[in-house]
Amino acid sequence: MWNYLFGGNKQQKKELPKKAIIELREHIQMLNKKRSHLEQQISDQDALARKHITTNKNLAKNALKRKKGYENNLIKIENQIDTLENELTAIEGANLNLETMKAMKQGAQAMKQIHGEYDVDKVETTMDDIREQVELADEISDAISRPVGTEYVDEDELDEELAALQQEEKESHQQQAAPAQKQSQENAQQLPDFPSVSKNKPQAKPQTEDDEDEEALKALQAEMGL
Repeated sequence: MWNYLFGGNKQQKKELPKKAIIELREHIQMLNKKRSHLEQQISDQDALARKHITTNKNLAKNALKRKKGYENNLIKIENQIDTLENELTAIEGANLNLETMKAMKQGAQAMKQIHGEYDVDKVETTMDDIREQVELADEISDAISRPVGTEYVDEDELDEELAALQQEEKESHQQQAAPAQKQSQENAQQLPDFPSVSKNKPQAKPQTEDDEDEEALKALQAEMGL
């Protein structure tokens, strides 16, 4: 019984802001209708006073009195509307803040629950486990990728053996080239000496362009039979 009552009070408190907002909006809507009615009454009395201002001053005066009463009521209604609208704005803002706080509180509780399941040490331990498993996976992959039935060969040893073979091949070429070079030198030494041209022997006079022109002219004359 008591739980029911307390539960009902809690539910009523939860619904109170929404209920207040609804009632305020409805009351403001009603006051706005009342204001429109008063504005129409003021307009009618003003028109009536203007109509009888010259023909019936008493009727015009009474119309102005009623107009004045409507205007006073209109001022009160407008003040009430302003008050209720301010209150409505405040309640809506407070209710929005309340709902926001509730959402933030639920989010904080959810994060607290999630973080309660692990901490920084657990995260570091998990990351270490992951690294170990990744390294193990790489080792397994290397082992699987290694050809079956072949022994492991050291690449450095292969490079050294290759360098030794290259040096041996180079020395062999040098040894084969040595006898040929020696024979070439011996042949060069056995060549006969040719007599040198005497410096006193007259040398042919270099041919000039005039000489070439003269020879060309003679050849042309010979072709023409001159």
